This record gives sequence, C-alpha cells and structure tokens, in this order.
Amino acid sequence: MKIKLITILVIALVPGAIHAWSQIGHRVVGQIAENHLNKESLKKAKKLLGHESLAEASSWADFIKSETKWKKANPWHYVTISEGKSYKDMKKNKDGDVVWAINHYCKQLKNKKSSKKDKTEALKFLIHFVGDVHQPLHVGTGHDRGGNEVKIEWFGETTNLHRVWDDLLIKMQDYSYTEYTKWIDHASKKDIKKWRADTIETWLQEAMAMRQDVYDIIKNKDKYKSHGEYKYNHKNIKNLNKSLLKAGLRLAAKIDECL
Repeated sequence: MKIKLITILVIALVPGAIHAWSQIGHRVVGQIAENHLNKESLKKAKKLLGHESLAEASSWADFIKSETKWKKANPWHYVTISEGKSYKDMKKNKDGDVVWAINHYCKQLKNKKSSKKDKTEALKFLIHFVGDVHQPLHVGTGHDRGGNEVKIEWFGETTNLHRVWDDLLIKMQDYSYTEYTKWIDHASKKDIKKWRADTIETWLQEAMAMRQDVYDIIKNKDKYKSHGEYKYNHKNIKNLNKSLLKAGLRLAAKIDECL
C-alpha cells in the first residue's frame, strides 16, 4: 500500500496538541508496573486508588483534558529536545514539561503534608507521565509537533506519525492490554535491575535514539510503497514493546521511590 507524504509543517510544539500512548499502551505500562511493585508500595497505591488498578488509572491524565482547571497540564505530557542536545541544554518551558511533572508529583507523593486527594492525583499523573516519556515522539524535536504534522496513509486512512506510535502500531498487534502485558513482561533479572536504576536523562536519550527508525517511513518512503505498514511494523514493534516494558519497570521503581 502506497505511503503518501503530504506536508511536514515546521512549527513549535503547541500545548495540548499531543496525545499519549493509546489506552491499551498506558494500561500495559500500568499493569507491568503493578506486577513489579514491592509489597509495601502496592499496598499504599491501592489505598490511594481504591478499586482502580494502576492500569485502570493510567489514562486519567488524558481524560481530564476537557476540564478547564487542568488546561495547565497540557504541556506536561511531553518535552522538546533538539538534535544533538540534552535536556539540561534546552530552555525550559515556563509552564512545565513531562520531566518537571514527574519530579513534581513524586515530591507531592513524598510530602507527608499532602492530602489523600493530592496524593491520589499525584500518583495518577505519575503513572501516566512515566508512560508518556517512553513514547519517542513525546520527546520531540520542536519541528513537527511530535510527528502530529507528519501526514501519512495507514491502511487507507489518512493519519499522522504520532498517532501511528500512540495507537495504531499497538492496535495492529490485536491484543487486549492484559494479553499484551503477558506477551512482553519477560525481562531478565539483569535488565530489570539496570532499567529500574536508569535516570530520567537516560530515558530521554533512549527516546531520541529511536528517532531515525521512527522517521524512516518518511525519509525512505520508497521502501514502504508496497505493504508499507507491515514493513514498518516489523521494523519497529520490538523497540516499541521494549519501550513499553521499560516504562512499566521504571514506573514501578519510581513509585517505590516516591511512596
């Protein structure tokens, strides 16, 4: 199937324009984290979330976008880092970004003076934002709104590169979030230990390192003229799954730290 490149608009990231992993993706991250939380953290998390699991609470930060009071949270779902730069090199968004948000809500969970309501909101934000930062297009270049302005056709539907990574590649696997979790939650003890210990700066650098493969469908579009979606899936699904797995394990480590 022919992949059509329409236009790549080179504009700054606009708050609120970027969505996150699909509900399935976020639930996978939440379920993996719950599988790897220590017993004390799991007990505290359940006390805050009530009947909801981490998986079920994982999309709350997207659902509240329609509420006026949470418009301020729109830029907290992503961060912009130019090629060849690091987070510390970049001018920070005065309204915050996903790195700021993860650190802020971890502190809110640690604060003994925080109310139960504030801690519950902090945990829900943390679950979501750790997932977001592992979606490579949430660590954007600043040139195409995290791939939202990169238009392509996907099985006959006009869409954009960001949505392919948020949603369409995951749905292409045709799993529920519990099936998906069982499929990928098989890291070695060595990898679990390493990934849990990695810093947020490492998370960001990993996302940036994926850019070449993510944008390959545009830069080398002739390769994808025939059965392009299947070729792109084959090229990227292992890395996507690894990102989801790392996100879940690192979320567990972050919750253990913050609770």
